[in-house]
Amino acid sequence: MINSKKLLSILKKTNLANNKCFYSSRTDAVLKGFTASIGNTPLVKLEKISKEANCNILVKCEYMNPGGSVKDRAALFLIKDAIRSKKIAHLPQKDAPVPTIVEGTAGNTGIGLLHICNSLGFKCQIFMPNNQSKEKIEYLQTLGAQISQFPVVPFTDPNNYNHKAREFAEKTPNAVWTNQFDNVQNRQAHIETTGPEIWNQTGGKVDAIVFGAGTGGTLGGCSIYLKEKNKNIQVFSADPQGSVLYKYYKHGKLERTEGSSITEGIGQGRITDNLKDAPIDDGLFVNDIDAVKMTFRLLHEEGFFVGATSGLNVAAAVQVAKLIGPGKTIVTCLCDTGSKYMNRLYSKSELEKRNLIEAVPAEYRQFLKP
Repeated sequence: MINSKKLLSILKKTNLANNKCFYSSRTDAVLKGFTASIGNTPLVKLEKISKEANCNILVKCEYMNPGGSVKDRAALFLIKDAIRSKKIAHLPQKDAPVPTIVEGTAGNTGIGLLHICNSLGFKCQIFMPNNQSKEKIEYLQTLGAQISQFPVVPFTDPNNYNHKAREFAEKTPNAVWTNQFDNVQNRQAHIETTGPEIWNQTGGKVDAIVFGAGTGGTLGGCSIYLKEKNKNIQVFSADPQGSVLYKYYKHGKLERTEGSSITEGIGQGRITDNLKDAPIDDGLFVNDIDAVKMTFRLLHEEGFFVGATSGLNVAAAVQVAKLIGPGKTIVTCLCDTGSKYMNRLYSKSELEKRNLIEAVPAEYRQFLKP
């Protein structure tokens, strides 16, 4: 049980009540607690891919966040907002219910929320679609999540997992639905942290950014911050198969592209509040063949073991290089590691089932799981 005095002590120690935790150097200071180690990820140039693209392709190594993904940033801001706005109460009474964080998530946001909840003594209830990788589900369970899975249906359907999360939070004492898709504290995390980091790490010399979007927090937040610093920075949305964002940013229509994607956590059927009014210049379409091929190139040629969303981001960055010309600096991110996708992305049988085995360069197929 956590009381108000203990919570205040935790907040002071972890700097959860302000943003200082994001700007503590990892190299010259002892950080205080889990939350203080979120952010300040390295920005790395992809040597071989940059040379081929004749541009500087830079990646934020978001898998180096303590919970293993870019979603740690949003998770911290969502919980911080719930505490600051008193959406969850921290009562000192002996029998008061423990605060419960409730979220609808495809995986990584839930992982980030769980790590932070564990560090604060909170509970966490996760609602998710039933099409996610086995590794992500097992990971969430190991962290202590209570998980409810639902069939994949559009957001407009009342049985969508996000609506189920909201309903649960409304019925549960001292619980809050953090609502990652439409709570703009998600993109605020990137306005206050990721965007400034990119600006500082490039010395302001960035010509374009490109990100895939699920909630739209990273894309929306970074675009807002960086456009304010330099209106000439070009912002691109990278979209997988089966999503509406490509046609929306390209033609102004909420119309899906064909198919479904092996990528997880990105792709949309609507414009979330985190994307509303974000200054996006253009949309790019990346098919699964190009995303998978780039993912395996990142592993075997650049050394980065990542998921397919990261491959999609880098494949999109190469498209941007062709659009804006040589010698430019383009920033994207590596969202998480490949360890969560061993039975899907790195499985020969699964890739064959999806007709994607040819996307893996022939010399790398020998390393796939059966």
